[in-house]
Amino acid sequence: MVKPEGPTRAEGACACGAVRIEIGVPARWAWHDHSAGSRLAQGCAYATYVGSYRSRFRYLQGEEFVTRYEDPDTGTARSFCARCGTPLAYERRHSKVMVNIPRALFASGVGREPLYHIGIAEEPAWAYRQERLKPLKGYPGVVWTGPRRKPRVADIA
Repeated sequence: MVKPEGPTRAEGACACGAVRIEIGVPARWAWHDHSAGSRLAQGCAYATYVGSYRSRFRYLQGEEFVTRYEDPDTGTARSFCARCGTPLAYERRHSKVMVNIPRALFASGVGREPLYHIGIAEEPAWAYRQERLKPLKGYPGVVWTGPRRKPRVADIA
């Protein structure tokens, strides 16, 4: 059997570049996590992760800048760059052979597209819902949904 040609590794880095990581590709899986835990840890409406076998994940540089938060109630651990705060890894006690990495750390492909959504019931009301967007006049590169439509009297009655 002939193996397909292409990259076998994907490199990622934190925002300040102090920590560099590497995973084997293709990643095991990829998903969007809408759960409150990930939303708070990442500071966004949802976080996109790629999963890698721990044996295919390694720090290339800056491991001394990695700090961890372990939550004894949930059995999870989150790693961050101590210099810039970038989330680096998410681990679960019940899945010791896997490590989950924010997809945004990788500039290149990881061999998996995020096809799954976890915790969708926890998605906040303020998250983007595929509304129609239009350019905001006077602000290049900014789009918006436009003003909220006021209900007509007929709509209220």
